[in-house]
Amino acid sequence: MSEPDFDVIMQGTVFFDVVLTGLPGLPIQGTEVLAEGMGSCPGGIANLAVAASRLGLRTALAAAFGDDVYGDFLWGTLAEQEGVDLSRSQRLANWHSPVTVSMAVQRDRAMVTHSHPSPISASTLLADPPSAVAGVVHLGEEPETWVSTARQRGMLLFGDVGWDPSQQWSADVLQQLEELHAFLPNSTEAMAYTRTDDPRAALLRLADSVPVVVVTCGGQGSIAIDSITGEEEWVPSLPVNEVDATGAGDVFAAAFVLATLRHWPLRYRLAFANLCAALSVQQVGGSLAAPGWGDIADWLAAVQNQAAAGSRAAGVLLHSYEFLAGCIPAGPAPTVRRASATIARTSDA
Repeated sequence: MSEPDFDVIMQGTVFFDVVLTGLPGLPIQGTEVLAEGMGSCPGGIANLAVAASRLGLRTALAAAFGDDVYGDFLWGTLAEQEGVDLSRSQRLANWHSPVTVSMAVQRDRAMVTHSHPSPISASTLLADPPSAVAGVVHLGEEPETWVSTARQRGMLLFGDVGWDPSQQWSADVLQQLEELHAFLPNSTEAMAYTRTDDPRAALLRLADSVPVVVVTCGGQGSIAIDSITGEEEWVPSLPVNEVDATGAGDVFAAAFVLATLRHWPLRYRLAFANLCAALSVQQVGGSLAAPGWGDIADWLAAVQNQAAAGSRAAGVLLHSYEFLAGCIPAGPAPTVRRASATIARTSDA
């Protein structure tokens, strides 16, 4: 049997993100608020694609890109800088790139977006999905036809949902869970779709519909049930100096996909995903804040040094993450680029 072309494929919308940090509060009518920091980077599904690629997964993305300057930046950053395969993506004339301004305030963020629906659907771009071990699906009002084809070909499918502007949280969306291997909503989404008022209650209800359910709970960590192995786990979050939470959920999902493909126990899968998300929120910009293996190795070395110096807290943390010592790739880790306040010139790359 031949090796799949990719480790993971995904589809969705790529946004040009402008992320503002260090805000004292959200602006109100008639006022101006000064931001201490700013980053420009690909956003939307690009958050997940970059995070997966930086962890060494052979990543393919099917998305529409505008033919404007923003589209040039997004395409070049993903394909050339981050090594994401865009052979299933298309540049579209007379369609401008979606733009989101993300404002990081008090350990959370608010976003303003301007976009038009893509003239081309994911099912068109993935009419004949490439061979891949895993796929990431964004659940919407209508299921994408490529998903059933991919599942029939043996692809492990991981799904997520987004904020529902109508706040109706239609239970019809959950009917698509039968196609999935794993579902990874945040606690707000999980409780809204299941009509529950407790993350664990939502987790238990969702576990009846999909083999693996993970509910991310922000500062409280993540909880999950793997009905295949019979595991149920809660793993706390890591204490960090949070700068920007944009894209943290996507980084978590990419790390969970990698850990699943490595067949790690559920506790290790959650711990690794929590760590990658924690490292990402300490940088500006969703996609380009995603950690590479070098960042993970540096973090582990720092914890080891603190534990060796007698820190009890570091010793406890090291006990939870000592499994990583045998997982970090050998050799020098590639340097990853971070978001800058502006779109860099080609000569600056």
